[in-house]
Amino acid sequence: MQQPDVTVTDTTGKDSMSEEILINVTPRETRVALVENGVLQEIFIERAQRRGLVGNIYKGRVCRVLPGMQAAFVEVGLERAAFLHASDIELPIDESIPALRVTPDITRLLHEGDEICVQVIKDPLGTKGARLTTQITLPSRYLVFMPNVANVGISQKIDTEAERVRLRDLIQLFMTEHEAGGYIARTAAEGASAEALRADMLFLRKLWESISASIASSTPGTLLYGDLPLTIRVMRDMLDDSIERVRIDSRESYQRAREFCDRFMPGMNTQLEYYPGERPIFDIYGIEDEIQKALDRKVQLKSGGYLIIDQTEALTTCDVNTGGYVGHRNLEETIFKTNLEAAQTLARQLRLRNLGGIIIIDFIDMQDQEHKRQVLRTLEKCLEKDHAKTHISEVSALGLVEMTRKRTTESLEHVLCEVCPTCNGRASLKTAETTCYEIFREIMRAARQFDIEQLLVLASQEVVDLLLDEESASLAELEAFIGKPIRFQVETLYTQEQYDVVPM
Repeated sequence: MQQPDVTVTDTTGKDSMSEEILINVTPRETRVALVENGVLQEIFIERAQRRGLVGNIYKGRVCRVLPGMQAAFVEVGLERAAFLHASDIELPIDESIPALRVTPDITRLLHEGDEICVQVIKDPLGTKGARLTTQITLPSRYLVFMPNVANVGISQKIDTEAERVRLRDLIQLFMTEHEAGGYIARTAAEGASAEALRADMLFLRKLWESISASIASSTPGTLLYGDLPLTIRVMRDMLDDSIERVRIDSRESYQRAREFCDRFMPGMNTQLEYYPGERPIFDIYGIEDEIQKALDRKVQLKSGGYLIIDQTEALTTCDVNTGGYVGHRNLEETIFKTNLEAAQTLARQLRLRNLGGIIIIDFIDMQDQEHKRQVLRTLEKCLEKDHAKTHISEVSALGLVEMTRKRTTESLEHVLCEVCPTCNGRASLKTAETTCYEIFREIMRAARQFDIEQLLVLASQEVVDLLLDEESASLAELEAFIGKPIRFQVETLYTQEQYDVVPM
């Protein structure tokens, strides 16, 4: 079968990619936008009253051990007790004993009332508390320090064997001069000088010594170490040679970013730029409009097709539809081109909306196995630049693609929105007709239960209008049946579902 002519845009090629970071700072909120070729790819939001907790280190107290879940709840001074699973507990190293392949029972590791040092690895999400680990890690520009292990790791994204060997040798050379502790070389360490790596190592070791000194003297619930503010974290984690420039609209934040770069990343400070313009920096790039679109269920495709993205507590579903796109050759080609475009758009939407956990994608059914392979490959390729770890399965027997995306912070929708007070998150309301029939049944109950002279019905304008218009005949029959008059009163604050039947 001849394959249709379809061009797949390479969204990962560094040669054709122009990346910028825009930072908008206000007294109560900081927003960071990653823009690629003028298109918003990711948005990070941090508010003064709701700063992320990931990376924070606390001294905690075990308040409950759950053998059935192989976990414990730990009080660390947050609103809700945090969750610690047995697999996230650092086991003591004994070289005379072979490494355990099975995690020991939680009751052997922790007891109620134990005081432990823990680090947050996942923010509180919904009704769930933060998730913890005792496997402490401290990140810097080039390295991650692991005080409780003595291993050396190299980022998988550094694929040059000679560079991996060079980094490993440099790190091990430094480790021989100091006490226990291990390091992981981050992607940014590729090409870093020995002096820069050594400076990072000394900084991380001094930081850990400071934290260690605080552990003994602190009470449970004390924050021992808080991660850097969003602006500086972006400098540390995202700024590299692929970023053309970083534009910051706050002079104070710009100065702090420059100081950080001068100290830890002297070669990168030329990419920083202060934006003094009167027009908001996000408006220039259309970021505000993109954020609003990212809160909609429906995502329009350029071809005329569209995506429907729904978040639930258990998973996120993405449905692909051809919409107004009818193609030019045949049905299979139309479906294939729609799915290809949907795969590229969906990869961007996952990053932009910060969707995590289990994600189910319902691509339009394809008969050609080669088409299925190309759509999956396109999705994988477009997700290569995603900072969050993803795993994609093959197309299932039902034609669904199952994938996971690591979730450590709340999605964009959960940060910016709240549950609708009218429908309580159901995303639907009973019709006015349904409410009318409920009122009829409630009137019958009240007439039989109470000795009354008349009944007063309080309801919304839509329900009262329907009762007095289309349902007026049914209402007259009901009045005749109970032998009592029925009066109505409009309550403007009532929703279409709310009503009261008051005996009088």
